[in-house]
Amino acid sequence: MRVVFVLFDTLSRRALEAYGGASAIPTPNFNRLARRAMRFDRHYVGSLPCIPARREMLTGRHNFLHRSWGPVEPFDKCFTDLLAKAGGTYSHLVTDHCHYWEDGGATYHTRYNSFEFVRGQENDFWQGVVEPDLEDWKRRYHPIQNDGRPGSKFRRNLSNREMLQSAADYPVARTFELGLKFLERNHAADNWLLQIETFDPHEPFEAPPEMREGFPTNYSGPVLDYPAYGVSGMNPDEASELRANYAATLTHCDRQLGRLLDAFDAQNLWKDTALILSTDHGFLLGERDLWGKLIVPVYQEIAHIPLFIYHPDHASRGGEARQALTQTIDLMPTILDMFGVAPPSEVQGHSLLPLLARDGEVRRAALYGQHGSAINITDGRYTYFRYPRDIHGGHLNQYTLMPTHIMSLFGVEELREAELHPPFDFTQGVPVLRIPSTEKSAVYVRHGAGAQLPALTKTVLYDTEADPGQEHPIGDAEVERRLVAEMVAIMRAHDAPQELYQRFHLENA
Repeated sequence: MRVVFVLFDTLSRRALEAYGGASAIPTPNFNRLARRAMRFDRHYVGSLPCIPARREMLTGRHNFLHRSWGPVEPFDKCFTDLLAKAGGTYSHLVTDHCHYWEDGGATYHTRYNSFEFVRGQENDFWQGVVEPDLEDWKRRYHPIQNDGRPGSKFRRNLSNREMLQSAADYPVARTFELGLKFLERNHAADNWLLQIETFDPHEPFEAPPEMREGFPTNYSGPVLDYPAYGVSGMNPDEASELRANYAATLTHCDRQLGRLLDAFDAQNLWKDTALILSTDHGFLLGERDLWGKLIVPVYQEIAHIPLFIYHPDHASRGGEARQALTQTIDLMPTILDMFGVAPPSEVQGHSLLPLLARDGEVRRAALYGQHGSAINITDGRYTYFRYPRDIHGGHLNQYTLMPTHIMSLFGVEELREAELHPPFDFTQGVPVLRIPSTEKSAVYVRHGAGAQLPALTKTVLYDTEADPGQEHPIGDAEVERRLVAEMVAIMRAHDAPQELYQRFHLENA
């Protein structure tokens, strides 16, 4: 068996023509894949954002109930390791996702037999420019993305993008080029997995100028392609410019996907190679006058994501869609199943291979969220966001043996409050550190409890069939009771920390 897993970051389901996207972004190669593959119409996120989602992809279980952004833990069983042990399956990662090389992601790429890292995305610590031309930057870039202070992510980004002289220089193009070289070198071999993973179309929405030609706007100011999270505060022309730059970046991604599909055609990989394509989460592009993720509720634009699966044994079913409720945690057991390997008992995801033959029910409800914010659940129709009555009311801890945040170690002040906690049912009998999540924690104010927009931290229920934009909360005690019961059942299945039931007033649910 051979598998190619293509992972984009921040790929909006609503922007894809294959999902009926109304944004008029031409995506011919996503359409081309959709004609070959199975399209999953009710696929949802799990743990958010980027790195927590990738931990789910590797381990097949939620982690946001116990942990914020952090490394693969010593007790985690990753599909790459399991494949290697069970049948010697070789795994290779090509990626430009710079978060793997920061404190909070440092144990991910090393789970693969080999990996290649393309430099230059977003705030990658790449180009060393001691004295940049700050005045030139002020003329060329919008003030919201123009911060020349040492240590600023915007300064790193502007230093990096100075190195991009042609379309071939962009990290997404170089990442796919490395993936194609792996296929050229190994397409005759068997028993391998190739993960082609790119940070695009994540912000900044930076693409070669020729990709913008089909998306004109009335904006006439300096470069604006790096949105600030939260309530926009922008005028309509600025918002249109940002959306146009997202469209250009997605167009560039579509172009790279086409190169991969060309290779599948040229090498006839369709006969014996599976192809999976998905993302970690979506993004708010001005809906409800909100931008981004993390500090806002996990609306459908963020939570409801695309998934395509092609398998040579089901090639005749290309173009079909499935309505089963699926999640990110299902990718791990699906990949294991493709190689005939059973998942460990702690895996909470389900293999999706049976759905390729016939649609069916995988789960009644899907849980999702990020550490320190709401716990969210959907049954595919209703979505329910449950917030603590007091988001700063405590009963929130991090459980880990790898005390690092996204871009820093846990602080000494945090660690002074650490205690040893008995094992959870997924830690292989290993006790873990319990560290209170408070204002002392860097993540608390970055995208934890302290970063949430207060006006939006309200428990709400939506009917997404009647209200797909989630603009009108409803009151339905019976639906809420049912979803709360499902929420508690899933939390128990994941051995959620006991204090969360108190934090979310679920003690009697």
